[in-house]
Amino acid sequence: MRPKQPQAEPQEDLFQARLENLVDPRHPLVRLAGLIEWGRFEAEFGALYTDAIGRPGLPTRLMVGLHLLKHMDGLSDEAVCARYLDSPYGQLFCGETYFRHALPLDRSSMTRWRRRIGPERLEVLRAESLAAAQRGGAVEEKHLRRVTIDTTVQPKAVTHPTDRKLLHRGIEILGRLARRQGIWLRQSYLRVAKRARREAAKLIHSGRPRQAERHVRQLRTWLGRLFRDIGRKIAGSAAAEAAFAGPLGLVARLLRQRREDRGREKLYSLHAPEVE
Repeated sequence: MRPKQPQAEPQEDLFQARLENLVDPRHPLVRLAGLIEWGRFEAEFGALYTDAIGRPGLPTRLMVGLHLLKHMDGLSDEAVCARYLDSPYGQLFCGETYFRHALPLDRSSMTRWRRRIGPERLEVLRAESLAAAQRGGAVEEKHLRRVTIDTTVQPKAVTHPTDRKLLHRGIEILGRLARRQGIWLRQSYLRVAKRARREAAKLIHSGRPRQAERHVRQLRTWLGRLFRDIGRKIAGSAAAEAAFAGPLGLVARLLRQRREDRGREKLYSLHAPEVE
């Protein structure tokens, strides 16, 4: 069922003081509450509820206010509920008229509300926050034309370029490209190379780099055999030589380089978009 709409009190409560008479009107939350158009959320989320079926939902302003407080201060659901009980400013921001000493909801209600609203409609909260900032003069139209995002501390999907990874990658690229070009190979080495790379990783992780080096030498030997086998079989075919020119050039550099090499000529990755 749709949430009940807040109703104006017919008369003042003689035993309770209204929150608006207790708080400082210059407080940021009080000023922000006056800038936000709360009716917008009622219009956006009202269609998600049914009429005359079930218990009335929690007030939309309460749920929206809690989620805005949660993201403004980076709090968990439990922490923002605790702040709601402690702060009259938080309760006023969430639409309360009088101070409450008990939570009007269970913490799990926030999770269920987010699930009901969905990630697409939650963007309305961000849009209204920006609109309120514009109405308050904190943001101008020109500030919204360009957004600068600093991704320095974001994790990147980049792995350290070890020899075993590069050698195994070279075997994969040449094997797939040979199969695509219809070139028959004496041996593709794909299965044994995958196993050698895995064994080398296990040995290095267990603190046995010398034993792992044996598997790396095997990978280098197999890649060299594959390189020479393909070179012999594409000789004289202009189309095949053109298709293999880029990968074979990278593999040749990889076979020549050593671990102690440095500088711009050192190969750190193998990438062949045409065989992905």
